[in-house]
Amino acid sequence: MEYMGYIILAILIIGGFTALYLKKEIVTNDNTEDDKKRISELEKDLATRDEKINNLEQNTDIVNAKMSSFEQIKTEKTQAEERLKSVEQERNILKTKVTTLENKEDARNEALRKSLDKSNALQESLEKEKERLNDERVAEKEAQFESMKKQWGEHEKDIENHIQMICKNHILTYIPQEDFPYPRNKPDNTVKISEQYIIFDSKSPSNDDLSNFPNYIKNQTDNLKKYAKHKDVKKELFLVIPTNTLHTIKQFTYNMGDYNVYVITKDAIEPIIISLRKIQEFQLVEKLSPEERDDICRIIGKFAHTTKRRIQIDQYFAEEFLDTLKKASNQLPREILKSVIEFEGAEKLNPPMEKRNKQILTQELIDKRIQLNKEIEIREIPEIDAKISFKDKKNDEE
Repeated sequence: MEYMGYIILAILIIGGFTALYLKKEIVTNDNTEDDKKRISELEKDLATRDEKINNLEQNTDIVNAKMSSFEQIKTEKTQAEERLKSVEQERNILKTKVTTLENKEDARNEALRKSLDKSNALQESLEKEKERLNDERVAEKEAQFESMKKQWGEHEKDIENHIQMICKNHILTYIPQEDFPYPRNKPDNTVKISEQYIIFDSKSPSNDDLSNFPNYIKNQTDNLKKYAKHKDVKKELFLVIPTNTLHTIKQFTYNMGDYNVYVITKDAIEPIIISLRKIQEFQLVEKLSPEERDDICRIIGKFAHTTKRRIQIDQYFAEEFLDTLKKASNQLPREILKSVIEFEGAEKLNPPMEKRNKQILTQELIDKRIQLNKEIEIREIPEIDAKISFKDKKNDEE
């Protein structure tokens, strides 16, 4: 644009010099027609040139105005370029931040995915462990029921063998079922004491549901009337139930009017037979003095009460032991429980064996108790005051 300005300036200078020269020629030369004509042409040419110069000046003004506008645009362009560069820098910074955040987000998502996988794996492991424990509980419960059913199935034969052994040890007469004198009614076990038949009838549940067992026992007390109607059958009859069903029984004595029925377990049979055997030492009960009769009744009552209390306490501790075992299985850590099971398998209890024709002497038991008391005093072991409360106090009164 500056070069165009210089050209216009040069043209103006040349035009000026040309006009001066023409005027000079007109002054110096004669005024001929040709000259006038020439001058007229030159004047026209000069006017044309002046017009051109004016046009050029106008164009120059326009060019200068455009140049000024161009400079302004150039400045605005420079400013725009600066702003663009600043925006590009900000864009690059933001792009870097976005890339960083995306990388962090990807890393966080990856960590979250791994954590979720671990959580799912742990959840699956816990579900499997829960299923395994449930299976173990179900299997344990099934095994327990199978053991109970097996015990119930063998209960009748077990009671028969136990009573036969008691009769041999105490020189009593055991009456087998086929030798019972009355053909239509045959009790499971009969012991003959003082010319009387003592009935021990074995009863056990028919299935795993023990809820109906108390009603079954109550109904069986009515069926014992077929034995009690005979004169030489003692009017105290006994129903022998498995020990593991004892917790379902709430009533152990039934007064049926003409006879009484007692619900007992295997552990109570021998004390009862021994109590009844004491009567055999007297030839006629009618010859006994009131004091002797009271002594007999007191001994029998003591045996009955002791038997019931022993059954009740054994039942209490059996429930406590079972509850403790369940808590150990559920609350002990797996590794400790595994070690406990291993130690349990290695343990073995050896209680004193009972031999036939070998009497258990009361004095030996007393001497053993005295020896234990002395050892307790020597070792300064404090006495245990057992405060046991039972839900059913009615049985204690009986």
